[in-house]
Amino acid sequence: MIRVNIICIGKIKEKYFTDAVAEYAKRLTAFCRFSVTELSEERIKSNNPNKSQTDEVINAEGKRILQKIGQSDYVVAMCIEGKMLSSEELSKTLDNISVGGVSTVDFIIGGSYGLSDEVKKRANLKLSMSRMTFPHQMARVILSEQIYRAFEISTNGKYHK
Repeated sequence: MIRVNIICIGKIKEKYFTDAVAEYAKRLTAFCRFSVTELSEERIKSNNPNKSQTDEVINAEGKRILQKIGQSDYVVAMCIEGKMLSSEELSKTLDNISVGGVSTVDFIIGGSYGLSDEVKKRANLKLSMSRMTFPHQMARVILSEQIYRAFEISTNGKYHK
């Protein structure tokens, strides 16, 4: 059974978001070993940080993300410049990854300043949810739902209509 991880920066504070992710995690147990790894956000002392300060945060968070990625993992970096896929295309992508012999897929959600270049370079796929901006907590819920939907599509389940 394939392992699917969401590796993300920050913790969800709102119970309704944690409940939603937990619900999709429960549903995903039929299809994969699913987990969410939350890494702490780097702190910035300034309310109006400059580029150097935000770059420092992005790079520090990126190093901690990379430590959580296995050498043979397939990595999907969630980033604005990524490719946009339909639910059906995401399903086919996950099917192809699994058929290709990969045992672990890591979806990466960066912190509020984004992902480091090193994480993006490590990624096998850069994926964008939308041209719109979402709060990171909501992005985690949407991504969990789309992963569940992708598995439902590939097994001809009733969830995707």
